[in-house]
Amino acid sequence: MIKYSMAAAIMLTLPVVAEDFTIERLEGSPSINGANVQGLKMAPDGKRVTFLRGKAGNAAQLDLWEFDIESGESVMLVDSASLLDGGVEVLSEEEKARRERNRAITGKTGIVSYFWSADSSMLLFPISGDVYVLPLGGEVKRLTNTPAFETDIKFSPGGSYVSFVRDRELFAVNVDSGAETKLTTGSSETVANGMAEFVAQEELGRFTGYWWSPDETRVAFEQFDESGVVVKDRYEVQPDGGVVTLKQRYPEAGSPNAVVKLGIVEVADQSVDWVDLGDNDDIYLARVNWTPDSETVVVQRLNREQTQLDILMAGLNGDSETLVSETSDIWINLDNNMRFLEDGSMIRTSERSGYRHIVRHDMQTGAATALTSGDWVVAEIKKIDEDAGMVYFTGFKDTPIEQHLYGVPLAGGTVTRISQERGWHSVTVGSDVYIDNFSNPQQPPQVTIKSLADGSLKSTVLANALDDNHPYFPYRDSTPKQEFGTINAADGTPLYYRLYTPLNMEEGKRYPAILAPYGGPHGQRVRNQWQVNFNDILARNGYVVMVLDNRGMWNRGLEFEGHVKNAMGTVEVEDQVAGAEYLKTLPYVDGSNIGTWGWSYGGYMTLMSLFKEPDVFKAGVSVSPVTDWRLYDTAYTERYLGHPDAPGDVYANTSVFKYVDGFKGDLLLIHGMADDNVFFDHTVKLLSVLQNQGKRFELMTYPGKKHGIRGEKTRTHLWNQALDFFNRTLK
Repeated sequence: MIKYSMAAAIMLTLPVVAEDFTIERLEGSPSINGANVQGLKMAPDGKRVTFLRGKAGNAAQLDLWEFDIESGESVMLVDSASLLDGGVEVLSEEEKARRERNRAITGKTGIVSYFWSADSSMLLFPISGDVYVLPLGGEVKRLTNTPAFETDIKFSPGGSYVSFVRDRELFAVNVDSGAETKLTTGSSETVANGMAEFVAQEELGRFTGYWWSPDETRVAFEQFDESGVVVKDRYEVQPDGGVVTLKQRYPEAGSPNAVVKLGIVEVADQSVDWVDLGDNDDIYLARVNWTPDSETVVVQRLNREQTQLDILMAGLNGDSETLVSETSDIWINLDNNMRFLEDGSMIRTSERSGYRHIVRHDMQTGAATALTSGDWVVAEIKKIDEDAGMVYFTGFKDTPIEQHLYGVPLAGGTVTRISQERGWHSVTVGSDVYIDNFSNPQQPPQVTIKSLADGSLKSTVLANALDDNHPYFPYRDSTPKQEFGTINAADGTPLYYRLYTPLNMEEGKRYPAILAPYGGPHGQRVRNQWQVNFNDILARNGYVVMVLDNRGMWNRGLEFEGHVKNAMGTVEVEDQVAGAEYLKTLPYVDGSNIGTWGWSYGGYMTLMSLFKEPDVFKAGVSVSPVTDWRLYDTAYTERYLGHPDAPGDVYANTSVFKYVDGFKGDLLLIHGMADDNVFFDHTVKLLSVLQNQGKRFELMTYPGKKHGIRGEKTRTHLWNQALDFFNRTLK
């Protein structure tokens, strides 16, 4: 067992009266995390840093700001309220759904995305469904003013055009002349051009459906036809008591997906050539890129089982051939790391070794040379500097719970760590500097400009110092103690945890404990970063809280992830039980009063833990849980469990319903009644089974709320319900 202390409180130089940190304050404004920024970008000329910042009284409404690297000053470029009718943003249902898919902008309003022109002279952004540009030093100009909504806004690579999707078709506007061209035709209720289909957005991490050629003469675009996708009646119970019945095309596991095609449209005359994606149309269009000479479209095609990724090279006439094929007995993880070099070679990341590492491909033969290796994971390629012969990337070479910036020679060789402070670094890399968005348990998120050569500080964009001006300052003295460590799984695999304990525990007293897992694939919760959340509230109210990343989760390599292949709800629960057993060995933990809570996959984990291990977990709060994987979507579910019609009882064994008989504790079920990700059907089905078996439980539903159950007042109510439940069942 490894354990090291990471105390969250810092000694104060001035006396201060600590205030009670309440749920109301957790969810209130200004943000308890202090001033924070999103959407950090560096202008192509490297002179400016731009970012989105929430308003002081409404952190969810974002404005556009810039930081001048030379002067060190930050100024607001665009006040989003000035462009909104009455200060309120109106969104189409399609845009609401797109934001729900894209977790980075879920629940945000105002300016949620923006783009630099290639010459660093203009900024582009959408707001309330229309398109705006801001020439630096000039006034905001509105490019579109239509009843329809323009989405997925982009500059073309050279900045000659602004493109967007309107009414399921792709358009381009000439920036100089203002002339608008409709690039695609043929959309309908079930056919869309230039858009990403539901599962691409929700499960494949692809939110766009079109890609400009570098010379701006052509655009590759997706066309999807969802006429074969199952239409589900989804009932949204609204706050006024009304019920809205929506027909949503939702591809449940085992059912048909949307059929996708890839076209190449000429900007000049709108003629289209279709790319040969192969004879099988039951595939996923994973990623699309262009080679620098604008002569070849590079397509990543993923089979339905997600065990084979083919990299296709397609000419302008649509003819294609396979350059590289990769297969996995577990599954293929997608990324956005493909880059092309001047010598014609290709850089990307691959998990052939079992860990994601950087490889360099010969574009003629597909032969690969590894640039990094080892039992650790590369996260993202951030920049390739061909003049310096370096690749800069983020990854987890030092520890899985800290993300750092590294460099490696293009020829391969020694990996050098550039970021210095222990913690979590999210970076944007420029020519000789990088933007470092950094935090750890002692430092709320701060943004600095640092040297790419050695990580030394150049300037500070956002200090976010934890001083007497910081929103969290009055609560520092009462911060729960925190520590990170590891325990071993049954097979000896080390599992990382973050442990919260009440600040002033009484000698000899035993405290109830709560585990707070996510537990599912592609999730990681144990990070050496600043986090103030419901777990803090629990610890402040006398609970010991453990966040444990079990086998099956993220950033530990394919073997670690693959434990849940065809076996969800098995090793994850076993590992959480191991966490509970460890807690029982601590002299200050009451082992007879251990609970658990989780959201989404974590809600599923709560149910499986209560049902399968009722003698370990006495009470649980399950928020927006999956209960039957047959009801969840194709791309996610089949990646981990295969097709529902495959031989065996995989889906029955991974459903919570097989284990309901074992339930004997206390359960609070929570679900949004307009959830379009994990449909309310999941909870309704469980309600019926629990009632028919005479199992007692508690229920809280939120009218009009989707999967995230967002809103200050709503979240405040939810957390108060959960805290009250644990106080009644574990104390």
